[in-house]
Amino acid sequence: MKVVGFAGFSGSGKTTLVEQLIPALRLRGARVSVIKHAHHSFDIDRPGKDTWRHREAGAVEVVAASPKRLVIMREYTEQAEHDVHQLLGRLTAGVDWVLVEGFKRSSLPKIEVWRQDSGQPVIYPGHDRVLAIATNSPQALPEPTPLPLLDLDSPDDVAAWLFDNAGRFEYLPPAPDAAP
Repeated sequence: MKVVGFAGFSGSGKTTLVEQLIPALRLRGARVSVIKHAHHSFDIDRPGKDTWRHREAGAVEVVAASPKRLVIMREYTEQAEHDVHQLLGRLTAGVDWVLVEGFKRSSLPKIEVWRQDSGQPVIYPGHDRVLAIATNSPQALPEPTPLPLLDLDSPDDVAAWLFDNAGRFEYLPPAPDAAP
């Protein structure tokens, strides 16, 4: 691995040069990653932002770091289906709650979030891991349910329900598959 730094004051053209070097090095058969230091804070992955520009230029991964934030974004040449349990294993230890957005087919206990105006179907009737429904339109649920209904517009109420039911959310990693 070869590592080169680009230094200069804000507005000197560092990001533009790095953005242009990525495809130039890739044309020569190199895989390129970028580490970006943000002195204060940063806004990531929106058009025009440094991390987005580096990814769009073809960086395999972009690491952005500031005194308050660190983000690692990786691009895959083929689509990769990430397993939520593997991702949980990559988190830094010492947190009390991990809020997992998406992964609706996972074995994790979950709260279904449903808005009538989204026009989307519900998942709770066929999913035994849904423990409650957070909605802003309980009267419009398309299927009757005995599940607790939480006010989607009241995060304090949802947090209180989570704390009251914390034991139902204790995480135990799945047992490794037995080797034959």
